[in-house]
Amino acid sequence: MRNGLFSVILLSYYSGARIPAVYEKLAACFKKEEIDFEFIVIDDGSEDDSYQIAKLLEQQHSNVQAFRLSRNYSSHYAIFAGLTVVDGQLVSIMPDDWQTPLEAYIKMYREWQSGAQVIIPFRSKRSDGFFNEFFARSYYFLMNKLSDVSFPPLGADIFAIDRELVDIVNERIHPINTSAIIEVMRLGFNPVYIPYERPSGKGHKSRWTFKKKVRLFKDTFYASSAFPIRMITWVGGGSFIMSLVVIVISIILKLMGEDQLGGFRVPGWTTTLIIMSFFCGLILLSISVLAEYLLRVFDEVKNRPGYIIRKDK
Repeated sequence: MRNGLFSVILLSYYSGARIPAVYEKLAACFKKEEIDFEFIVIDDGSEDDSYQIAKLLEQQHSNVQAFRLSRNYSSHYAIFAGLTVVDGQLVSIMPDDWQTPLEAYIKMYREWQSGAQVIIPFRSKRSDGFFNEFFARSYYFLMNKLSDVSFPPLGADIFAIDRELVDIVNERIHPINTSAIIEVMRLGFNPVYIPYERPSGKGHKSRWTFKKKVRLFKDTFYASSAFPIRMITWVGGGSFIMSLVVIVISIILKLMGEDQLGGFRVPGWTTTLIIMSFFCGLILLSISVLAEYLLRVFDEVKNRPGYIIRKDK
């Protein structure tokens, strides 16, 4: 059974006093389990005193390091930033919302000791309310059906990977318009899944806004699925066949001197407008889907960093 340093990346955004509280609970838990760990705080552009609190904690404990990003990039880019500064043989991430029980981190470490390289805790139960659970289930259902990754029904937000995969992600993955969990799940390496129950958010206000959720859905969906492009091909092919049928019927009716089909009048402004509106809308929809992919290609070729770690003066 192998042993090694366990790096835990805390994703901090307006976390404030929760940072030392999380550390103390984690330290007590890992001390009991005899797990050597380092605590990496990545501040995602907070404008309060969260980073200063993290730096104070760093001065008090030798296994704590604090970094801050130049602005708010979202937690998924903060994860990529954290992976570049860790030293552990096993690395995991921790939101500061208390929605992941500490037992899950112990289980991840034990699975790694047994030889697993990718460990993904998944939610067996949620306490987020009807609408949040409905949208979460819908998101993961669509991702499972239409993308090249497979999620548990209630989803997964955190993971643990060993040093080999950390190096692969840092060297080969460009963190633009994607998420760390998607890239980790696409690597393979026979991930081990462990269940946990997700409790409520302990009453503090979530900063995971609807706008950020929509952006994440678009980024992860377009990054892992070719379905929209294929859909355009299928719909375009079907529309072409339909147009050929309409052309043939129109020619036959014209040659027969008829302007009715089955008792319904074929020519007219209404029919023309309906057909034109449908196909114009279809063309604009197809262009918008292509534009989403082209926009992501454009971001890639610019080769800009997905995040910037700000240096202290």
